[in-house]
Amino acid sequence: MFFTVIAVHAQKSGNSFRVIAYYSSNATKIDSFQVDKLTHIIYSFCHLRGNKLAVDNDRDSLTIQKLVSLKSAHPKLKILLSLGGWGGCKTCSDVFSTEQRRREFAASVKALADYFRTDGIDLDWEYPTIEGHPGHPYQLADKENFTALVKALRTSLGKKQEISFAAGGFKKYLEESVDWKNVMPVVDYVNLMTYDLVNGATPHTGHHTPLYSTKQQSESTDACVNYLDSIGVPKNKMVIGAAFYGRSWREVESINNGLYQPGVFKSFIPYRIFESSINKEKGFEFYYDEVAKASYAYNAKEKVFATFDDAGSITKKTNYAVDNGLGGIMFWELSLDKNEGGYLNVIDHTIKSRK
Repeated sequence: MFFTVIAVHAQKSGNSFRVIAYYSSNATKIDSFQVDKLTHIIYSFCHLRGNKLAVDNDRDSLTIQKLVSLKSAHPKLKILLSLGGWGGCKTCSDVFSTEQRRREFAASVKALADYFRTDGIDLDWEYPTIEGHPGHPYQLADKENFTALVKALRTSLGKKQEISFAAGGFKKYLEESVDWKNVMPVVDYVNLMTYDLVNGATPHTGHHTPLYSTKQQSESTDACVNYLDSIGVPKNKMVIGAAFYGRSWREVESINNGLYQPGVFKSFIPYRIFESSINKEKGFEFYYDEVAKASYAYNAKEKVFATFDDAGSITKKTNYAVDNGLGGIMFWELSLDKNEGGYLNVIDHTIKSRK
């Protein structure tokens, strides 16, 4: 284990279990959800304008102000701004490559936090060091520069503001993108994107957000957690990810009910429309992988395969996080949930049933 020194920066939320929602919708839709079931909302996304973190437009500004206003009724709720997202960090490798630019960025984050009265920053750079969004520059130096970036942010923001980052849940990212030894003592926690483990670029089906690995698919939530644990990342700083959406593939043959078969990516499916999109009336049959602890569906007539989290898998993920002493569970994304009886309720019920 390489964490032999106590970090100067103490974890503000102690050992409390985090329930973190990424949120990318508008100022009014947030009222549809029970935010009392959340510990954090991460507004997604802000972007770079030159070397500075910028709120893109008036709509985004109003949304951030609305989210911060929720703290009046929910004083323990924390609101963070997120940088980047898939396709939203094209200039990150360049901007964060020099000390002066990192310092300018860190100062802009502090200025926005002071202006909006937010509680910190989540870095969603996809990805340092390795290929991410097609055409986005990356370089080996990103790994060292990312470490310098979080240190610059801590210097600028001080101890009270939270710093987190969204990390790819797959092996190549975990092994190559981040200097975990030097980054984790500085940040409060890492949001592990243990979803999209098969995605739009994958020419075959599989589980996009499985809890456990299988013989056919090594990438999983458990594999991600075990790897980080093996190199000394504190479990109470690991936040695992759940998906409030599914992914589907077309042109999938009926072998093995479509699982682990060649196919062409078809669509992203918000959970709020699951019942009208993936149902028996449309020809789907539902299956459960006992090894992966993951659900999926297959339409033999249309040759369409779908992979997704459901209430059962989210319950198991939440229990897994609690049982393993993890820092919490997060999800993409709150506005994909049902207004009532959705996945957030499943997480909340599972946590409360443990008390």
